[in-house]
Amino acid sequence: MCEAELNKLREITEIWRGRLMSISWFMRCLNEHIARLANAEEGCTGRFWEGRFKSQALLDEAALAACLAYVDLNPVRAAMADTPESADHTSVQRRIRHRQKALDKTKPNAAQPNELLPFVGDLRQGMSKGLPFVLSEYLELLDWTGRSLRDDKRGSIPVHASPILQRLRIEPNDWLQMTSRFEHQFCHLIGRPEAVQQACVQLGRKWAWGSAHCKMLFFF
Repeated sequence: MCEAELNKLREITEIWRGRLMSISWFMRCLNEHIARLANAEEGCTGRFWEGRFKSQALLDEAALAACLAYVDLNPVRAAMADTPESADHTSVQRRIRHRQKALDKTKPNAAQPNELLPFVGDLRQGMSKGLPFVLSEYLELLDWTGRSLRDDKRGSIPVHASPILQRLRIEPNDWLQMTSRFEHQFCHLIGRPEAVQQACVQLGRKWAWGSAHCKMLFFF
């Protein structure tokens, strides 16, 4: 290759390296493909997605738990399903089905699906890679949250669902508020005030939009 061709190759390589590290480029490719399929299925043209994607950093276990519940309960909030196990196309439905299979003695290794990050229990030193919660407690918490959201009332948390909230130091009413409006109450950084402040220092920012909600909902 001549020098001009090598220069062009370097230029193209830099472009592709940038795309491989770009969340925006990944979402563009993913969303365009889905939009084309959906429009072809409906026999229409035009905009498919409501708005641009959001990239939000979950800074601690409390933020992670709230985000998990928010996503898993989307079909329940939209009245597309009555329970988490009947909500199609969700990870929680897949986890529940694998859990049910595990009760069958002929399938002892089906407790958690291989394609999803497993629930590995309480956060501790030397723990294996996975979500730092107990699956059974998360499912109980999700069931209680879903019933409370559908009833449009906060109510009081049952005893069997309280351990995970106590460990994460979240008030039940604050939990319901987070899991019903997670996307709209936070911007890019989500977590306890000290975690948000530390992230701002690392990013060279003075403050982050949504910090007031973090302080109100994650404060203890």
